[in-house]
Amino acid sequence: MTKHKDGKPGSLQDKRSSVLPMTTLLVALCGLSFYLGGIYCAEKNKFEVKNVKDIAKAVPSPKESIVAPLQMKFVTFPECSLDYQDYTPCTDPKRWRKYGMHRLTFMERHCPAVFERKECLVPPPEGYKLPIKWPKSRDECWYRNVPYDWINKKKSNQNWLRKQGEKFIFPGGGTMFPKGVSAYVDLMQNLIPGMKDGRVRTAIDTGCGVASWGGDLLDRGILTVSLAPRDNHEAQVQFALERGIPAILGIISTQRLPFPSNSFDMAHCSRCLIPWTEFGGLYLLEINRILRPGGFWVLSGPPVNYQNRWRGWNTTVEEQKSDYDGLQKLLTSMCFKLYNKKDDIAVWQKTSNSSCYNRLAIPDAYPPKCDDSLEPDSAWYTSLRPCVVIPDPKLKKIGLKSVPKWPERLHIAPERMSQIHGGSASAFKHDDNKWKVRAKHYKKVLPALGTDKIRNVMDMNTVYGGFAAALIDDPLWVMNVVSSYGANTLAVVYDRGLIGTYHDWCEAFSTYPRTYDLLHLDGLFTAEGHRCDMKFVLLEMDRILRPNGYVMMRESSYFIDAIATIAKGMRWGCHKEDTEYSVEKEKLLVCQKKLWYPLSKSSR
Repeated sequence: MTKHKDGKPGSLQDKRSSVLPMTTLLVALCGLSFYLGGIYCAEKNKFEVKNVKDIAKAVPSPKESIVAPLQMKFVTFPECSLDYQDYTPCTDPKRWRKYGMHRLTFMERHCPAVFERKECLVPPPEGYKLPIKWPKSRDECWYRNVPYDWINKKKSNQNWLRKQGEKFIFPGGGTMFPKGVSAYVDLMQNLIPGMKDGRVRTAIDTGCGVASWGGDLLDRGILTVSLAPRDNHEAQVQFALERGIPAILGIISTQRLPFPSNSFDMAHCSRCLIPWTEFGGLYLLEINRILRPGGFWVLSGPPVNYQNRWRGWNTTVEEQKSDYDGLQKLLTSMCFKLYNKKDDIAVWQKTSNSSCYNRLAIPDAYPPKCDDSLEPDSAWYTSLRPCVVIPDPKLKKIGLKSVPKWPERLHIAPERMSQIHGGSASAFKHDDNKWKVRAKHYKKVLPALGTDKIRNVMDMNTVYGGFAAALIDDPLWVMNVVSSYGANTLAVVYDRGLIGTYHDWCEAFSTYPRTYDLLHLDGLFTAEGHRCDMKFVLLEMDRILRPNGYVMMRESSYFIDAIATIAKGMRWGCHKEDTEYSVEKEKLLVCQKKLWYPLSKSSR
């Protein structure tokens, strides 16, 4: 006998009768689960096979995901007052008093704070005319475009320039070449045969005057960066660019010049009044840094030929002899040798011999060899150092004798490609071919490209200089800009025989207003939009663009509409074009800046 849980008696038969239904129920449930599971799995597989394509259509892959284009509220930008017609934000004479006089540091880059930036359009001078076209512009420009009388009065006796009616005429003279720049360069070529056969291709002219030396070299296949500081009266760089000659604002003072090491084939100073031997030879050490092994440094003027010239320099023959001897001693200690000398021109050559540089490691040697704490190519707000930058011994082909001659070097992968992440000969070749295709397409959407309407060109964020290389046969030159925050590819640009500079587009560029005919960018806002305010970048582009000048923007479709909105507020006329492969994620925006004249003289 058993009992129920309530204590009532129960028989064994009752227990067995209750167990049987439970077992049957359990078996039935298992069978049902197995059956339903089979149906579920079959339907699940059927669903997955059937709907994968539908899902793929409905949900795009990350590469194809559609992001709503950036929208920008339309704003009309006011005009700046007329006293901003030659405004250079980072080298503004109105701000010089804030900075030190020592070694002319006030003339270096000092950019305004964000809250001090101008949000207005820089006007042209009264009576401004569209620039004279190249090559005629090399010899003359409109006076009203660069209305500086001081330089005309001070330098007319040296044949720098002279005012004639409504124009400035450039006779090609200079302080050290009264017979004309062509005769001066002829003599220089006799001293440096490499200037004739394509060995020398890139040059820098420190204290360039009105860039007549660089202008003459263009016909001889040599591309020169003419360098001079911003000043109140002379506007040397503005004259150079108005003539269609490459130039940039800059000064050797306390910071490195914005160029990579071992890049220029030649450096030149024609009575540029730079105190080369002062401050421990800092300025000459910077020339050494940017000059490639085997490159030439050319000096004309004091103290060269002091035996015959000292009377005209308000000094004594003893002082000038001492200066020359000191200069020679400094250059020898830096591994330079006197290469040639005649009349007022002396030429030194930077050695390619590593044994000389090894001697600089000796204790107490001066100037000493630079240590490894500072990258030789670091050149954006980088202080000058009293030491010799030694060429990388791993690089065997950066010397002037090892680099292919011009024009062969343009399309040969430089050795320094190997120092760039992802760089290789095949990557270089691919980039070179890519830009040939792009340039051909650009000329279809911008017919002015390749004609005399476009002379001064800037590639605002180049990689290897491919855009400039693709346009090499056109009557123009290109300033290749490499981001100071990006991969260091500017050395490759110079090794190809092209020119350029480092820059950060969150700041203003080192040039005068109205100096470029075409600005080109390729994904600049995609790369720098997280750092740089698009509005201020575009306002800076407007400042340096000539009236009737063009902008070619290759950008992500995400930015194009917003850029076009801001451009409209700057009085640009723009139209959207497909790229050469007609992809939706990337578009071309082609714009032209309109010529306008100030409506009022009110300050903003």
